[in-house]
Amino acid sequence: MGCSFSGLNALYDAVNGGGDVWINETRFRIVRQLGEGGFAYVYLVKEVVSAASPEPRFKDSSHVSDDGTYAMKKVLIQTEEQLQLVRQEIHVSSLFSHPNLLPLLDHAIIAVKGSKEGSWHHEAYLLFPVHLDGTLLDNAKVMQTKKEFFSTFDVLQIFRQLCAGLKHMHSFDPPYAHNDVKPGNVLITHRKGQPPLAILMDFGSARPARKEICSRSEALQLQVWRISI
Repeated sequence: MGCSFSGLNALYDAVNGGGDVWINETRFRIVRQLGEGGFAYVYLVKEVVSAASPEPRFKDSSHVSDDGTYAMKKVLIQTEEQLQLVRQEIHVSSLFSHPNLLPLLDHAIIAVKGSKEGSWHHEAYLLFPVHLDGTLLDNAKVMQTKKEFFSTFDVLQIFRQLCAGLKHMHSFDPPYAHNDVKPGNVLITHRKGQPPLAILMDFGSARPARKEICSRSEALQLQVWRISI
């Protein structure tokens, strides 16, 4: 998927100055910024439903919050290597369909003119369901300040859900390894009368889990890559 030409300027202007965003003919309104880290920014956006197209594009209730909002991740890409990594993340994220893995709903990669004459860089926009209860790490920090704890039952349920999501990743041929499972990459949604819903996110480090090594140099490259993540 990409972004229609008619939406490119609106997409760039909106995210940098506030307004509306177009991704593949779907219009979203930026509500507020949720966070940032490194070269990435995350925004809360809401689909704009017009009279000509009154039906929301995404109808799966598990993909839409109660108020019709989504999370949109903007990634600043300065090098060809970064571009390939983002494309890899998009590819891997698009493979999975499981209630405990964060689905990629849509994406766009656009070329943006740089500050120097004749220079260009890229920006990527990834659309996800939003989970405003935060990550497992966020929740643990808040609970720690209040001297509260997850119940043993909830801990086991969160663990079970993460195992189910990883099992889905491992069921592919070749199987995929997430390579970055940590509390900060686990989204939590609290549900009344039920254990929290746990969703594993961030597939930027995910790679095929089985790799044939044919030389010492390939083994060293794999070792360096694993250390870097």
